[in-house]
Amino acid sequence: MSQYRVLIDANDEKGLVYKVSSVFYQNDMNILSNSEFVDKENNKFFMRSVVEGDITLEKLHKLISDIMPENANIDVIAPQDKNIIIMATKEMHALGDILIRHEAGELEANILAVISNYSDLESLVSRFNIPFVCISHVDLSREEHEDKILEHLTKFKAIDYIVLAKYMRVLTPQFVEVYEKKIINIHHSFLPAFIGANPYKQAHERGVKIIGATSHFVNNNLDEGPIIAQEVIHVDHAYGWRDMQRLGKDVEKVVLSRALKLALEDRIFVYANKTVIFQG
Repeated sequence: MSQYRVLIDANDEKGLVYKVSSVFYQNDMNILSNSEFVDKENNKFFMRSVVEGDITLEKLHKLISDIMPENANIDVIAPQDKNIIIMATKEMHALGDILIRHEAGELEANILAVISNYSDLESLVSRFNIPFVCISHVDLSREEHEDKILEHLTKFKAIDYIVLAKYMRVLTPQFVEVYEKKIINIHHSFLPAFIGANPYKQAHERGVKIIGATSHFVNNNLDEGPIIAQEVIHVDHAYGWRDMQRLGKDVEKVVLSRALKLALEDRIFVYANKTVIFQG
């Protein structure tokens, strides 16, 4: 028996759930879970099914493709650990949380390496027997530094996601294009508010009553990529911006790990610079 995740997005029309379910039924497949959503404003249909049965991935994909509308996007995925690269700078809270969850078997991932532009995190990473690569940016332009990173990344056969665990450098459009829809970032603010540098200081000066964190896919607009996960906590006038920053780190690490888990489990559809996410 093989298990598959079936992801479909298409223009909506009557009977799509029935058609897909009929394929499963006619091939004696068991539906382990199923979720659907219709964006009526854009006439878009989304469906995620987890099924099992005695059928090849290729045959199942063809059978579904044959009954779906033209221009439908169909992915049939055999669940397996995905290959990820983590990029970080000096802060260890977000990186450490991912490493611990990975060690505990909570993430469907192979961590191929941790890449940083400083050596500060090497001792932490080495405790988990994961390769640590320091590629310094000193005396290099942004493009030259990224070229060195990209050169190193070519050593890996396949990379499913790059996770920016407090990587404090803005990626160029050229880098983003190579890994489009594969770069997951954590922003220390509840987007779209307070983008850019030092959002906790911005939030304090504005007198906010909640602070939060946002994980999103990276695109070429700073901190404006499709949002995957968010969380907030309450604060009041007694909190200075450094207090907010300290509390925010706890939120950041949880939100990033949650977003990564959703991506690894193929629960995210990206369209129109936003996401449809089936939690369970």
